[in-house]
Amino acid sequence: YAIDRFTMGAKRLFHVLDKQLARGRYVAGEEYTIADIAIWPWFGCVALGSVYNAAEILDAEKYTNVQRWAKDVANRHAVKRGRIVNRTSGELNEQLHERHAASDFDTNTEDKRQA
Repeated sequence: YAIDRFTMGAKRLFHVLDKQLARGRYVAGEEYTIADIAIWPWFGCVALGSVYNAAEILDAEKYTNVQRWAKDVANRHAVKRGRIVNRTSGELNEQLHERHAASDFDTNTEDKRQA
């Protein structure tokens, strides 16, 4: 029951988001806003299959506007950088355990620290 309920609820949310994204490039229109920043970590990562392994169960590929948006946001430079902060698993060049300055992206990723 719980899995079915979660699945149906998530599909409903994906459907609503897909309809909204049919109206514009981003959630609130043509401009990237805090709305995109706030919801991309869950919707975007689930849609792209990078968390929970739920994309197949949710049939995420059918939400074409969500797919377009998720890929668009994922390719933003700031999002790519932000996803490595406090990361302790995966490729060493994608792990920045602590960030104290902008230069840490260039000098303190784990591949550089271990070299």
